Amino acid sequence: MKLVSYISNNLEHLGIFVNGNIYNLHSVDKLIPNTMKAFLWEGEELMEHARKVDASLRNGSIKAKEELFFELIAPVPYPTSCRDGYAFRQHVAAARRNRKVDMIAEFDQYPIFYFTNHNAIQGPGEIECMPDHFEKLDFELEVAVVLNKKGRNIKAADADSYIAGYMIMNDMSARTLQMEEMLLNLGPAKGKDFSTVIGPWLVTPDELEQYKVPCKPGHVGNAYDLKMICSVNNQRVSAGNMADMDWTFAEIIERCSYGCDVLPGDVIGSGTVGTGCFLELNGTGLLNDASYKPQWLQPGDLVEMQVTGLGTLTNVIKKADTVWSILKLKK
Repeated sequence: MKLVSYISNNLEHLGIFVNGNIYNLHSVDKLIPNTMKAFLWEGEELMEHARKVDASLRNGSIKAKEELFFELIAPVPYPTSCRDGYAFRQHVAAARRNRKVDMIAEFDQYPIFYFTNHNAIQGPGEIECMPDHFEKLDFELEVAVVLNKKGRNIKAADADSYIAGYMIMNDMSARTLQMEEMLLNLGPAKGKDFSTVIGPWLVTPDELEQYKVPCKPGHVGNAYDLKMICSVNNQRVSAGNMADMDWTFAEIIERCSYGCDVLPGDVIGSGTVGTGCFLELNGTGLLNDASYKPQWLQPGDLVEMQVTGLGTLTNVIKKADTVWSILKLKK
């Protein structure tokens, strides 16, 4: 299934994307709530109701009126939390090589994550950024999951059953802010808290079965052969594959849930795929060619992320109408 959240008549709704159309799930099955947040808290029972609606719409056994006038928003517009992992060794190794430091051995010992601003979640459409954000504004090409079961101390072998579905994620990054604050060994915070983009829909695990592959040796959990691409202004800048994740989502969930509850509506990102951001691409370019011209996102840029089975997430970068700067507030 492909589940969506959308705005119609100034109200948020939960929908399902079938054969190119969006249908309101609650209007077809009154047991299904009208928002993604409420739906995720009901877990597998209501997921089964949605599957039946999906099958009936596909085979034509029920008729429903498709939505005609709507605004697509983030599939999970109000996550209970948002964590982002660091699962792709290729990205980590390249970033460290570009800084002329050795690969860190701890990467292969345990998965890590940080908390980002769950109130800054966005979906397709415009991303408004402040002037300081444009000091080396970056995309980050990722995949994210959302949970629909509460758990604590979950073992990796059981963790995939907590995943309601998968989405494309763009972990937007203001690199000058990020690098400045991380000199103090605390962060990232302001460099990351202004926008995290997910969408265009939430794809349930059953739709990805055809892409399942073994995870990396020594690891536990589901892995998928999903090609990941990012284009800026119709020029491809990044290409990778979700199968290159060294740490699986199951292993990341295991660590996330150690000694604390994970909740329905929690969003967890994979971390950046290899070549999946300008910071890495610029560093590699300069390492190989001193005359390489770095690239960063600019106002008006069109950013398109495409992942096999998960669709295309499209955004346009917009500059806020202000000159307010916190970078200028340094003592």
